[in-house]
Amino acid sequence: MRRVAVLAFPGMSMFETGIVTEVFGLPRPEFEIPWYDLIVCAPSDRPVPVLGGAELRTPHGLAEFAAADTLVVPGVAGVHGDPPPTVLDALRQAHERGARILSICSGAFALAAAGLLDGRRATTHWRYAEVFRRRFPGVDLDPDVLYIADGPVWTSAGSAAGLDLCLHVVRRDHGAAIANAVARRLVVQPHRDGGQAQYIESPMPPAAEDDRIAGSIAWALEHLAEPMTVDGLAARAHMSPRTYLRHFARATGTSPIRWLVRQRVQASLALLETTDEPVERIAAAVGFETPVTFRHHFAGVMRTSPSAYRNAFRAGAAVR
Repeated sequence: MRRVAVLAFPGMSMFETGIVTEVFGLPRPEFEIPWYDLIVCAPSDRPVPVLGGAELRTPHGLAEFAAADTLVVPGVAGVHGDPPPTVLDALRQAHERGARILSICSGAFALAAAGLLDGRRATTHWRYAEVFRRRFPGVDLDPDVLYIADGPVWTSAGSAAGLDLCLHVVRRDHGAAIANAVARRLVVQPHRDGGQAQYIESPMPPAAEDDRIAGSIAWALEHLAEPMTVDGLAARAHMSPRTYLRHFARATGTSPIRWLVRQRVQASLALLETTDEPVERIAAAVGFETPVTFRHHFAGVMRTSPSAYRNAFRAGAAVR
């Protein structure tokens, strides 16, 4: 069984740790495969104070944390200073051993302080992006995505994005069918659309305009295979193209075309995972004019090719 170790630190919120324990710690005998072995580790043998006045006690320390197959840092006590040297040493030891190391939200600061993100792509919560860039200029920070897997070091954005990352770990380890089943049990989407831009604080448009944007989005999702233009979507929302572009961006954090590309790529995932249809047919089924266009946009969104994605997740499912 793959051992997953999550770090506890003083002042932590239990939400991020709860995500990790729910995905990796809850027994899942219904899958009839060896599941994860989860432990919670602390930097010392003293009780760890958490938000709300409670204390967390665990018999597992940093030696067990460093020895795990997958390590998770769910956050840091503060983004302007480094975690204790003992924590950084444990992360470096695990990295040198080839372990998979994850961070949730501000946990990326711990990974960066340990030197694990130098020269790598990484993300963190959009609120901490500027601080992160100032402190760690050698990291290729992308604050617009929900998570990034760069080799053995994986980072995620705000707290809830940790769930997206953990589900991606399950997909990588056990295939799409198992990850989707876990997502259904959690009552969440297996793939969450878009990046952090849609969650950055910004003025919300009036409700009536939101309704018209929402209506055009709902229509587009039902007709992904059909040709679409901004003019056509704007007409459906009873707006001028210029007004539509402005309000669509305010509502979603992106443009209609970029949003549409992502939706079409997302729609292709299930077809790649569960069917043997050639890429050419899948491209047409989700609305891309040519396979070349599909491959181009798929690589831009998923950071891999449709064929490589299919091979990875179909192979993962076969391991069962």
